Amino acid sequence: MQPSHPDKPVRRRGRPPKDSARPFAETRQALIQAGLAILTEKGYSAVGIDPILRSVNVPKGSFYHYFKSKEDFGQALIEAYAEYFARKLDRFLLNSDIAPLQRLRNFIDDAGQGMARHAFRRGCLIGNLGQEMSLLPESFRQQLRAVFEDWQQRTARCLRDGQARGEIAADLDCERLAAWFWIGWEGAVLRAKLDASTQPLEIFAEGFFQRLQQ
Repeated sequence: MQPSHPDKPVRRRGRPPKDSARPFAETRQALIQAGLAILTEKGYSAVGIDPILRSVNVPKGSFYHYFKSKEDFGQALIEAYAEYFARKLDRFLLNSDIAPLQRLRNFIDDAGQGMARHAFRRGCLIGNLGQEMSLLPESFRQQLRAVFEDWQQRTARCLRDGQARGEIAADLDCERLAAWFWIGWEGAVLRAKLDASTQPLEIFAEGFFQRLQQ
C-alpha cells in the first residue's frame, strides 16, 4: 500500500472536501432547515432523505457525515423545531405589555395567518410526528412528550398570569388548562389542514376561552 502524501489530508468516504464552499456547521444547519420545511408538510416515514439532500445540493454519500442515521436526523429536527417554537411562544406569551389572554389570542391569530400563508400545507412538526408515532423510532416518543410538556409549562405560566390579573377564574387549574389547550390545538391544526381553513382554529379558540371564564 502506498503511503498517503504528507501534504494531502486523507478524505474519508462520504466526507466533503475540506475546501468545500460551505463549512460543516452551515451545511448541517441547511439540512435541518430543509428537513423542517419538508416534514411540516409530509410525514417522516413517507419522506426519504433524497429530496432533502437535493434541496440543499448535498451529495447522498455525504449525509452520514452530518448525521449518523435518519433517526439521528429526526432527533435533530425535533430539537431544532422545539427550540424555534419555544422562542416563538415566549415572544407571544411572555410579553408583559399585553394582557395575558390577548397574548394567547395573538399567538392563535399568528398561527392561522402562517398556515394560510403556506396554503394550509404545513402544520406542526411535533404534532405531525405524534400522529405517526407507531411508525417512528421509539426514541422519538419521550422526546416528543418532553416538547409538549415544555410548551404546556410556558402556556400555563401565561394562564397563571391571567389568573393573577383576574382574567381567568381563580379556581381553575392552569396546568390542566395548558394541557387541554395543546391537546385540542393539535387537533385543530390537523383539521385546519384538512379543511384548508382557519375556522377549526377559531372554533377551538372560542371554546377554550369560554372555559376560562367558567
